[in-house]
Amino acid sequence: MRMKIFSAAGPVSSGTARNCFLLNQFATPGLGSLMGRRILPGLGQLALAIAGCALVIAWYALTLMQAYELTDINASASVTSHARLGEGGAVAFLASWFWALGTSLSLLRQAKGADQASSMNVPPRITKI
Repeated sequence: MRMKIFSAAGPVSSGTARNCFLLNQFATPGLGSLMGRRILPGLGQLALAIAGCALVIAWYALTLMQAYELTDINASASVTSHARLGEGGAVAFLASWFWALGTSLSLLRQAKGADQASSMNVPPRITKI
């Protein structure tokens, strides 16, 4: 059995919506949106999260290289700040996280509505036989 990621048929179940929420908020922003069949927002969230993470890693690497150069006695003491990279990366990652939060809440709301609609189609249970 193959999982159809790009299938847009029907709303997601409440269990799937909950898993999408957990994946978006506690793993990687965008992956839960993709799992919940929100392809374009999911790809945007994932790209923004990866870009933010790459900027933070670049800031960290540049800061470490500069700190290592300062340990050399013969090196000149020119220090330049790369804080803008780290700040920009953090802002980008937080933006993707909040975007994923909005998408996750939308998925949960849609799943709740679908569950309520499907429960209305079920006849009442017969208890006396």
